[in-house]
Amino acid sequence: VQLVESGGGLVQPGESLRLSCAASGFTFSVYTMGWFRQAPGKERECVAAISRTGTGTFYADTVKGRFTVSRDNAKYAVYLQMNSAKPEDTAVYYCAASSKFLTRYLSDYDYWGQGTQVTVSS
Repeated sequence: VQLVESGGGLVQPGESLRLSCAASGFTFSVYTMGWFRQAPGKERECVAAISRTGTGTFYADTVKGRFTVSRDNAKYAVYLQMNSAKPEDTAVYYCAASSKFLTRYLSDYDYWGQGTQVTVSS
């Protein structure tokens, strides 16, 4: 099983960034996919999740209206479009896979990527 995030980097406040996560080694289409982030000194939190078919989504209040999660089951990929970035979005972002339906709880996730750094700063 492998989850590989990409697309992180340095952006200025107000700019956009798109994170990608490539999955392999498991049946991608039967897993809920989540995006988590962890800032220095803070707990890891779920910012978005998407159901197996993509028809259901969850967003943390802090990113609702700015971030969009999507997936392409044919490509074994999940994405996080980050718009109107804020300095408080600075964190390491992780994608993860869960066998449970549209869960936001860290302990429900079975597989994790290594993370990609996102820094929002002027």
